[in-house]
Amino acid sequence: MGTYEIDVIKMISGAGLMVQFVLLLLLFFSVTSWAIIIVKFRYLRRAFKESDQFIDYFWKSRDLAGAFAKAKLLQGSPIARVFRIGYLELKKISQSGAAHAQEASGEGGATLMRGFGGSTNVKRALRRAINSETTRMVQMVPFLATTGNTTPFIGLFGTVWGIMNSFHGIGLRGSASLAVVAPGISEALIATAAGLAVAIPAVIAFNYFMQKIRFIESELNSFSADFLNILERDILQGRGR
Repeated sequence: MGTYEIDVIKMISGAGLMVQFVLLLLLFFSVTSWAIIIVKFRYLRRAFKESDQFIDYFWKSRDLAGAFAKAKLLQGSPIARVFRIGYLELKKISQSGAAHAQEASGEGGATLMRGFGGSTNVKRALRRAINSETTRMVQMVPFLATTGNTTPFIGLFGTVWGIMNSFHGIGLRGSASLAVVAPGISEALIATAAGLAVAIPAVIAFNYFMQKIRFIESELNSFSADFLNILERDILQGRGR
């Protein structure tokens, strides 16, 4: 194993400048991709864990004020952040409605209309929050797709360039023996191998993260719909009283 690693280092150092540039570019893609993979894996793991905690608390307590206090503690949960925005919008509407309490007394229809108007405002705030959370989760992930799509071709370009130089050298020497051809071609093929080594983890990670992000996005939409149903039911119950 040690001899093989030393041979690889020698082949890279003996490769042409273009092949070395290609390998350096692939190294950049690899380091960046692995940094994104580590960051996103930790981010989504925390998002799943804290979102489960918040949803359990929310449905067990059914106390919006208590859920808001819990949501402030769970900073890594997208669902908790969406709830906080919806709750603050609801609180703003409630404070605004309190100013018209005397005007609204005895006018049930007007109160109901204002209630559903407030529900629409909360729905709009929740939609904006979901879009913001989706953008936050997807951020940097497309780079993995770009890496998976482009690095094999970058590596192939390095290989083709290296083989061209090898055949050019053969033409200058006037010899086509295996001893002359093999070293140059083996050095050139390193670029293709490196391109595939960079692309495969990036593609796997991209598909994994997109699956998780779609699941969280579905949970966000479901929670938003349930939260709005609770608010509208309370409005209707208030109308009934």
